[in-house]
Amino acid sequence: MLSAFLSAFRTPDLRKKLLFTIGIIAIYRLGAALPSPGVSYTNVQKCIDATQGSTGVLNLLNLFSGGALLQLSVFALGIMPYITASIILQLLTVVIPRLEQLRKEGQAGQAKITQYTRYLTLGLGVLQASAFVALARSGQLFQNQCDQFPIIPENTGIPDWLTLSILVMTMTAGTGVVMWLGELITGRGVGNGMSVLIFTSIAARLPAEGWTIKESQGWAKFLLVIALVLVIITAVTFIEQSQRRIPVQYAKRMIGRRMYGGTSTYIPLKVNQAGVIPVIFGSSLLYLPQLALQFFDQNNPGRTQVWIQNNLVDPTSPIYIVVYFLLIIFFTYFYVSITFNPTEVADNMKKYGGFVPGIRPGKPTADYLDFILSRITLPGALYLAVVSILPNFFFIWLDRQQYLNFPFGGTAVLIMVGVGLETTKQIESQLMQRNYEGFLR
Repeated sequence: MLSAFLSAFRTPDLRKKLLFTIGIIAIYRLGAALPSPGVSYTNVQKCIDATQGSTGVLNLLNLFSGGALLQLSVFALGIMPYITASIILQLLTVVIPRLEQLRKEGQAGQAKITQYTRYLTLGLGVLQASAFVALARSGQLFQNQCDQFPIIPENTGIPDWLTLSILVMTMTAGTGVVMWLGELITGRGVGNGMSVLIFTSIAARLPAEGWTIKESQGWAKFLLVIALVLVIITAVTFIEQSQRRIPVQYAKRMIGRRMYGGTSTYIPLKVNQAGVIPVIFGSSLLYLPQLALQFFDQNNPGRTQVWIQNNLVDPTSPIYIVVYFLLIIFFTYFYVSITFNPTEVADNMKKYGGFVPGIRPGKPTADYLDFILSRITLPGALYLAVVSILPNFFFIWLDRQQYLNFPFGGTAVLIMVGVGLETTKQIESQLMQRNYEGFLR
């Protein structure tokens, strides 16, 4: 692998792409550490130290932003508004005929959908920035644990409405810049720009979180955590590359004086066909009870409030773990059903003279693909659910509630391994075009 990296940097055009990507990542991390106007950086750091990272509902978002969210930096929202907008457009494609028609129009239709995604990203950016600024102003960003350190100081000589408006506009503009940086990496860098930025944000949190475990638990548990993480990464890498290949044979056809077809190929059905989307959906739903608790009286909790706090908010609760497990399995089947249409795939194969050996074209092929997909989705759903609940058992083992943004399992590992594999394949494909040995042998 080391020789492959050296070969990549010896190739002039590939070296430019790698250096360009590194430069964009450096700009992204600079923006993630740059405080927004009107925010007291000193008080923010005091609040983070006082709460030890225990920020409830914002943990996953803070992890995806590389720790920028709690600091209310210029890039505080990170890439999450774009991811949310992309998921919304992908779901709406199934129910809105106009979007489905655009998806089938090829590159021109995809460009239009991308434009809609950008507009929706900025709209979501305004909403999320306003919500986080409101939480910071009311003290709920850190769950009212550091009221003595106001994040957005008052009586600064500037009207409060102007300060808050500038802060919201700054964070929204930061979202637009992050989206632009991701597209630059996709177009002029190594590709998968948005995924690379998420990978960078999560990786930026690993040293600090690892050192926190070492300081509080000692070297023995720290080294054991590292060993378990390596085992998890190995297992995730193996399953992420696992796929069921459906053989497809194309019949020979005469078009004019030329003969086309007669080739053999396959349809790759991944074990994890849904990616990390079910985990995000499940996490988002489980955040709703915790958000609902904000509207209750904190000084006089009722029986319902206590039950929700103990069973649907506490990540070490057996009910929480079971509900999270079942939600991921449900959303895996749901997402796979709306993103892979066996009937459409079978019709396209029939249109171009393709067929699965031993299966008649048309509806029998669609039924066969649906049967295979339903069989392969079960182990994929179980795999996603097991990996996602691993951090909950880490919480129990470490006996520390502040590890709610534990970055060594679940969503973080799934994203990092998936993006790492995809980026490696992108670079390897360019190396193979120049007759160099790739990373994977």
